[in-house]
Amino acid sequence: MWNVWKIWLCFGAVLLSCSGYTWPLPDQLSAAQQRELKELQEDVETEISDICCNNGLKRCCVETKKSLAERKIEEWKELIDSLKELKSTPDEEKAMKWLEEYNEELRQRQAKSAEANWAQSTNITDENAAKVVDVTMELTKWSLKKMEEGKKFDTSGFSDDVKRQFGMITKSGSSSDEEKTRKVAEIGTELEKIYSTSTACLPSGTCLKLDPDLEGILAKSRDYDRLTWAWLSWRDAVGPPMKDKYAEWVALMNEGAQENGYADKGVIWRGAYEMPNDTLEEMVDGVWEKVKPLYTQLHAYVRRKLSETYGEDKVLTTGHIPAHLFGNMWAQQWNNIYDIVVPFPDQPAIDVSDTMVEQGYDPLRMFKTAEAFFVSIGLRPMPQTFWDKSMITRPDDREVVCHGSAWDFYHLPGDTDVRIKMCTKVNQEDLQTIHHEMGHIEYFLTYEDQKTLYRGGANPGFHEAVGDTIALSVNTPGHLKKIGLLQNIEGNQGTEFQINELLKMALSKVAFLPFGLLIDKWRWRVFSGDITPDKFNTEWWNLRMKYQGIKPPVERTDEDFDPGAKYHIPSGTPYIRYFFSFVAQFQFQQALCEEAGHDGPLHTCDIYQSKKAGAKLKNMLSMGESKPWPEAMKAITGQDKLDPSAILKYFEPLEKWLREQNKNEELGWE
Repeated sequence: MWNVWKIWLCFGAVLLSCSGYTWPLPDQLSAAQQRELKELQEDVETEISDICCNNGLKRCCVETKKSLAERKIEEWKELIDSLKELKSTPDEEKAMKWLEEYNEELRQRQAKSAEANWAQSTNITDENAAKVVDVTMELTKWSLKKMEEGKKFDTSGFSDDVKRQFGMITKSGSSSDEEKTRKVAEIGTELEKIYSTSTACLPSGTCLKLDPDLEGILAKSRDYDRLTWAWLSWRDAVGPPMKDKYAEWVALMNEGAQENGYADKGVIWRGAYEMPNDTLEEMVDGVWEKVKPLYTQLHAYVRRKLSETYGEDKVLTTGHIPAHLFGNMWAQQWNNIYDIVVPFPDQPAIDVSDTMVEQGYDPLRMFKTAEAFFVSIGLRPMPQTFWDKSMITRPDDREVVCHGSAWDFYHLPGDTDVRIKMCTKVNQEDLQTIHHEMGHIEYFLTYEDQKTLYRGGANPGFHEAVGDTIALSVNTPGHLKKIGLLQNIEGNQGTEFQINELLKMALSKVAFLPFGLLIDKWRWRVFSGDITPDKFNTEWWNLRMKYQGIKPPVERTDEDFDPGAKYHIPSGTPYIRYFFSFVAQFQFQQALCEEAGHDGPLHTCDIYQSKKAGAKLKNMLSMGESKPWPEAMKAITGQDKLDPSAILKYFEPLEKWLREQNKNEELGWE
């Protein structure tokens, strides 16, 4: 765009200089546009000087005047018309009318995009993939066009709300090159297809899917070699086909970001948090340093227990832990090895999976149970369309993306369409996941009256934290007893029971924190160029060893692409939101428990049936993305920052116990 203007203004300036005319229309432009025009004038006069100075400007004008008048008259008219179009629109009412039309068209286009992506995620075919590419192209082209229109408004005197909307519209990381935009979309669908359809095959010829087959092996097997096979086979199946495609995708994403004035795509991703001077990484690093001592204690305790289980020849009691022994394909959460690390085995266990099966739970009943919790605190029941259109079990007749997700189809209020896609299994972990995904749905429903631009979380981490906050109540023994899933626990249990339950929760919540941090630390460095394709895998493992204290169970090289084994890498989903949410959910819970009048340790709080707590949560949810996240945080917690003090308070009894257990251990792994 800049170069085009320079060409037009060069033609115009030469012609006007020859005719004795001054620069056009300055009194019809805003102050900002006048400044821009002056800068353009200076650039063009420099160009004229460079071209004509050797012969003198007058001679140059005489020689070029006739040809310009004859051959460039239409171009000169176009310049005048374009200058008129550049006139700012200081009238806020006109801007608000434009925004109203923009928001409605955006809603319709987002709905169309959601439908196309839903079709592909619930029925993976080449035809559906092509439709996703087409609709992504349409939305991108439209967004770029509206971005340019939006830039014509001088928003300096507008209200904060109108300024905020224009700020959101005029930020883009998409390329204006249609072929590049299409290529980004095509690569994205190819990467997701590789992830969702890959299998690992046994020598017998039987091929296993990630979910439930390979994940099941990692969760339940205690055979070191079988765990190694499952861990390695998944990475070998998905990584190599992805590596070059992913590198191309990164390059194209960066080109789009740079075209729009950003250093790289990572800057845009971090921009979603509206942190001054791009200080998001500094903020999360500060939070990590405060919770790292708790993680280090947990790591040392688990390392000792794994060494006792598998032998010190496989797991040393110092240094890094092999990554395939945590009961999870990515070692992101360790709750599946609770049976190995349980502190007091004689205490009653709080795993209601078997009870759910005995009581005839099926996926539908699990979803109804989650709905009942949200309704009990005053939030909305799921609309009928939710039950009609959601995919809550894996279909037998087609390939699908099983990774659980919540979907907003940008309905109009009163014409609600929200859905969950999930291959539900009857167990306590999936019951918790359902509450998480339904938390997204409640967020969608609560901010549905907001403008389309504001139909989002205060930041991406807020959306993730809502359902997990509810799950903190759902997983308490008190709540499970209330809903009839726990029958062998009477009264207030003693210290050993409490330590067991806190450790189980820490295996999910505390163990996750460094993983939630490092995923985007890796991608930010990939986007910035600090990590190049030939070092993708080496740097991936450097970060995993540094932050998690784990190592690959077998040698890995840069011919491998182990990041691709985690869904959020091929899907291009930013991940720092999860680190944010795993800290924020404890802040939310602490505030809601205070509102509910809870008296006791934070880890025993259940806000079930508290309308007061629900009202406080609903107030924050209704804000959507209309305000910067610190304001939304303050609305629910009274604080305007991400503060780890609540999560540390929650696990304080456990940390004290772990320190005693680890007094003779060598802490850390460096």
